[in-house]
Amino acid sequence: MVKSKTEYVCQQCGRRAAKALGRCPQCGAWNSMVAEIVTTKRGRGPSAMVETSQPMRLMEIEGEDTDRIPLPIHEFSRVLGGGVVPGSVVLIGGDPGIGKSTLLLQLALVLADQGSVLYISGEESERQIKNRVLRILHGGAPDDLYLLTETSLEAITPAIERTSPIVVVIDSIQTTHTSELDASAGSISQVRECASRLQTLAKSSGVAVFLVGHVTKEGAIAGPKVLEHIVDTVLYLEGDSFHAYRLLRSVKNRFGPTTEVGVFEMGASGMEEVPNPSETFLAERVVDSPGSAIAVTMEGTRPLLVEIQGLTSATSFGHPRRTANGVDFNRLLLTIAVLSRRVGLRLSDQDVFVNVVGGLRISEPAADLAVAAAISSSVKDLPLPGDVAFIGEVGLSGELRTVPQIPARLSEASKLGFQRVVIPQVDISADLRPESLQVIQVRSLREALAEILRS
Repeated sequence: MVKSKTEYVCQQCGRRAAKALGRCPQCGAWNSMVAEIVTTKRGRGPSAMVETSQPMRLMEIEGEDTDRIPLPIHEFSRVLGGGVVPGSVVLIGGDPGIGKSTLLLQLALVLADQGSVLYISGEESERQIKNRVLRILHGGAPDDLYLLTETSLEAITPAIERTSPIVVVIDSIQTTHTSELDASAGSISQVRECASRLQTLAKSSGVAVFLVGHVTKEGAIAGPKVLEHIVDTVLYLEGDSFHAYRLLRSVKNRFGPTTEVGVFEMGASGMEEVPNPSETFLAERVVDSPGSAIAVTMEGTRPLLVEIQGLTSATSFGHPRRTANGVDFNRLLLTIAVLSRRVGLRLSDQDVFVNVVGGLRISEPAADLAVAAAISSSVKDLPLPGDVAFIGEVGLSGELRTVPQIPARLSEASKLGFQRVVIPQVDISADLRPESLQVIQVRSLREALAEILRS
């Protein structure tokens, strides 16, 4: 027996309610409850269930190596874990206009040399996609790249079966819908059902599926978290629309690490790989400028050297301003408090501005020392030495705490020509220290600033 009823579903968290609510009681979102018609089929109860699998001993299960599809885009391949896994479902999210469609179109172009690739778009026409392809390639497109502008899942599935591709790109999952549900496209019911069917298709046929996911104003993939639970890999394309650099970050990966990050630059011909990000980020640095410090951070397993700029000026209001661009605002407040109380800098009447050059966002505490050095250099109007980099977390007592992977950070600083690096007091064997690098070990923030600002 088929039975239909109307439920109100929150489009942010998936909470269901029997009546309309102005505010979701679970996530607190306003006006997010949308009416959806739910069709249920009544079965014969638990007695009708059939056991389709039997428990097996772990040692009796035969292991199987996964053959990946080689991906010539090395930064993309790094984030995926070494290539595209057949039968996997990859979700890519990011802000509008950040470059998701461009990156996946480049992926389809390079993989079309190894087999058929089907690019399905529900937002652009074939002519628009072809014009973008010609702009990227500056010539003809590969023969095994197929385009389809369709939003109905009932039309997409036969097209995948006819072309037998190795990779399918669906742009986007929010525009895809199935006629078996009465809910509108983009609702949680449609997104969950379409993603589940595409996952079943990928696992049964061995086709790798890439899904483009829209994000909400909070920066999370719309859907919401139900999409991240269904797919195998979740990638986020991050960056500032006013800067050219983009970071492709993995937050979930069943076939590889979640610590890798790929760096791209948006150019006239699409997304271009940045093989040496540290050198690129420091290309326009002005040496011997007050308020400029170099931090050695880690993005996954890759060390990056970035310039942190600090600026202080006398405040014109009763309460001084604190502005953070690219660093965590709460950690900036913590660093300012430590500089005021433990080091003795007078910042209560100073506006403090901190910026990370290149549009990057640093979340790890290892940049605390560089932020403190940039602020101190600005308030004293003394430039920091141009050959010094900073590594370390600042504690509330003004002490410097160690951070992971210091040898890798030191090696990257040495490759870019830095002569000195200030780090916390830790034990590092001599063979892990680059010979051309002077490692300055200090115990406190006061000691670090005194050592550098006097040199």
